Amino acid sequence: MHAWVLDRSPGEYRYGEVPAPPVGPREVRVRVVASALNRMDLWLALGMPKPPVLPMVPGCDAAGVVAEVGEEVSRWALGDEVVVNPSLACGHCPECLAGRSVYCASWAILGEHRSGAHAESVVVGEANVVARPAGRTWEESACYGLCGLTAYRMLRRAHLSAGETLLVTGAGGGVASAALAIGLQMGATVYATSRHEAKRERAVALGAAASFPSGEPLPVEADVVVDSSGEPTWASSLGALKKGGRLAVCGGTGGGRVELSLPKLWFGQYELIGSTMGTFSEFDELTRLVAGGLPVAVDSTFQLAGYPEALARLRAGEQFGKLVLRH
Repeated sequence: MHAWVLDRSPGEYRYGEVPAPPVGPREVRVRVVASALNRMDLWLALGMPKPPVLPMVPGCDAAGVVAEVGEEVSRWALGDEVVVNPSLACGHCPECLAGRSVYCASWAILGEHRSGAHAESVVVGEANVVARPAGRTWEESACYGLCGLTAYRMLRRAHLSAGETLLVTGAGGGVASAALAIGLQMGATVYATSRHEAKRERAVALGAAASFPSGEPLPVEADVVVDSSGEPTWASSLGALKKGGRLAVCGGTGGGRVELSLPKLWFGQYELIGSTMGTFSEFDELTRLVAGGLPVAVDSTFQLAGYPEALARLRAGEQFGKLVLRH
């Protein structure tokens, strides 16, 4: 099959032929119609982390059509339109069956630990696809997976409730744009931060009560803060929590080393929550929200051959929402 491929890490992506992965007994092959970029695409090329196997096909998110099914697959048929859940798990171990698939011994992220979706087709377990949400475009279907799932689980684990205040850092990023939309859907008052004035204005246009420059002391007392930036926003995120507030962290795009005053932690009665991706049931719930009209922020769409240009836009941090490749 043809795909974007990383032969070495650090390295550069090339477009060329690679062997199509075989389909196991409980797996399906999806002909990719659209796939979405994530920062993982950049990190793999930098060797942060190095892929477990090379050559590596990037791409965590995809939507497409079932093109082949394994001999033990019963829930999917050729021609089914599906969305790929990038939080890979076996689907039949005790953890998966108990609804804790993120603790599956074979848990992995598509496009990081296993060859991904910027290709003609991708192979995943039958548990890792869901029916494409009706009424949504292929682009929208392709790009809510990784970031939307991460944001959804973060807000669930932080027990965000209607009427509470949510602060989302780094407006415009994939997780941040998803958290903004989901927080509003949950009935929270949402505030946002960004280094870019245009992104702050866009966040307000999408429903944020107000937005502020990143990294500065914030005039907000938040019940929940969602932070995917790490070091640059850590102090202001902690400073924005009200007593008993919850800080949910899923990334360190600006740096992964932070300092924490333990007395501040315990006197504030704060909760720190590390979270990434989500379970099969959480992905099903998120998909129902998308089918019901949850906004999905698509920044721009490129043809598959335009992957280098899409990477350049992602690297420059110019996007608000997701960058999508149409195959």
